Amino acid sequence: MGMTMTQKILAAHAGLDKVYAGQLIRARLDMVLGNDITSPVAINEFNKAGFDSVFDKNKIALVMDHFTPNKDIKAAQQCRQCRLFAGEYSITNYFDVGEMGIEHALLPEKGLIAPGELAIGADSHTCTYGALGAFSTGVGSTDMAAGMATGEAWFKVPSAIKFNFTGKPKQYVSGKDIILYIIGKIGVDGALYRSMEFTGEGLKNLTVDDRLCMANMAIEAGAKNGIFEVDEATLSYVKERVNRKFTIYKADDDAEYDEVYDIPLDKIEPTVSCPHLPENAKNASELEDIKIDQVVIGSCTNGRISDMAAAAEIMKGKHVAGGVRCIVIPATQQVYLDCIKLGYTEIFINAGCVVSTSTCGPCLGGHMGILAENEVAVATTNRNFVGRMGHISSKIYLASPAVAAASALTGKITDPRRL
Repeated sequence: MGMTMTQKILAAHAGLDKVYAGQLIRARLDMVLGNDITSPVAINEFNKAGFDSVFDKNKIALVMDHFTPNKDIKAAQQCRQCRLFAGEYSITNYFDVGEMGIEHALLPEKGLIAPGELAIGADSHTCTYGALGAFSTGVGSTDMAAGMATGEAWFKVPSAIKFNFTGKPKQYVSGKDIILYIIGKIGVDGALYRSMEFTGEGLKNLTVDDRLCMANMAIEAGAKNGIFEVDEATLSYVKERVNRKFTIYKADDDAEYDEVYDIPLDKIEPTVSCPHLPENAKNASELEDIKIDQVVIGSCTNGRISDMAAAAEIMKGKHVAGGVRCIVIPATQQVYLDCIKLGYTEIFINAGCVVSTSTCGPCLGGHMGILAENEVAVATTNRNFVGRMGHISSKIYLASPAVAAASALTGKITDPRRL
């Protein structure tokens, strides 16, 4: 029996000719990632274990993105600890205020992830990099500490589910709508500790930004990772960013999959996930009487320039509805600059939005947009658990930038095709 994309990458990094689902392996790492919340814990474990060196100063990335600029004294202390560690070990890829971005948008943008590579990160949405044909997954801070010191990690090889795309998405249907549709179909545990592998002729109709969004949310279906077959779109993206050799891995024709789903892209509508699980997916058109208090457009899921463009197109010349707060967060400094150059920032401000520095803040209920009692938000983030963005009685509806922007204008959940 052949191997999947994920299994081939794991085998290569473990120095093995073949691996099988359920096998325990030790594999070398191409990137170890941490942020301002998870890195301090990893640094404490690193020191406790008595490590006095890192395996490769160029293959560790520390991104201060959750509570920066620092929201309080604790956040400041956490970032200081990371800053001192990065200085002590000459970490090349340390990103702080002025240069940081939301980690899972920043690393691909900087060319720090390439096809065929293996990355771990002390953040569950590290699975984002599967969009580029890499194996990437979230780990705990202790594993991050060991990874920084040894350059290796233990893995149980996952089995896989195959998603075969056909057709072309409709207007205003993006990667966010597609992944919400898929999670609605299989459930939040539908891919538990399995690899979600995306392929098919419809892949050519999905941009790299679509794929980054979709791979990002693989964890919301319980997956170990999400991974896309490498094609011309992938190679065009990495050509401008990656200056090292990399290997492309393609699934064998006889690779074994637990399940295979055919996903006709042209049948998917603008989709919204209702509280309090991402699997509660419905068409936006079914929810149009739900009034909202806040909209957040950004996050590691949907803060890239194409997301800003989709929102700006809908908001241009219009104004946010009375009583609605709209927060726009470009995911990186580069995206922020591009928004200014392309006129999107002016569109957002004229529409009554606030445009924030890059931060994960509101997504995890940290800062820059906390919800009060009984408030309702439409967010382009990735989780809508109870109390995720603030008060436990608040409600979060997950949506694409197009749906979020349209909803901000009307004051209720809105299918953008109905504007």
